[in-house]
Amino acid sequence: MAGEQPEPRIPLKIEEVLMAAAMGAMALITAANVVTRYLTNVSLAFTEEYSVVLMVVVALLGTAVATARGRHISIDFFVGLMSPRRRQLAEAFALLLTMLCFGLLVVFGASLTWDEYRYEVLSNGLGTPNWWYTGWLPLLSLVVVLRAAGRLVRVLKGQAA
Repeated sequence: MAGEQPEPRIPLKIEEVLMAAAMGAMALITAANVVTRYLTNVSLAFTEEYSVVLMVVVALLGTAVATARGRHISIDFFVGLMSPRRRQLAEAFALLLTMLCFGLLVVFGASLTWDEYRYEVLSNGLGTPNWWYTGWLPLLSLVVVLRAAGRLVRVLKGQAA
């Protein structure tokens, strides 16, 4: 995609800072696990729950940023053969599909989170309420939906390259 693209109304720095924090937390957890195992021969394997959740958080935040910037997956060879109008329609269609897919994750993820809250499901390693972990799926999927909607508006107005 050539040219400057207008920034979304809500700055992407929010997601970028949260991604950096989650990646930093993963690095600290991993480093603590390595140091503890090396010095004491005790494993902090139970912290893997946190690392897995943080990986999901990073993946969903990264998806939101990529979607807002129009960096989602496309087959550039075929898209490049299209006229500008068809390219615009193809991106709009892809964004609608993105909104549908992540919208389903919002609905079913919220249902799963509610069930885990209602039935007091606990995690295997730490015994913490599982909804603390699964609650991120619908919340961050909603962020992706909103970022895709914002990008769709810019694409349809002809503001996105």
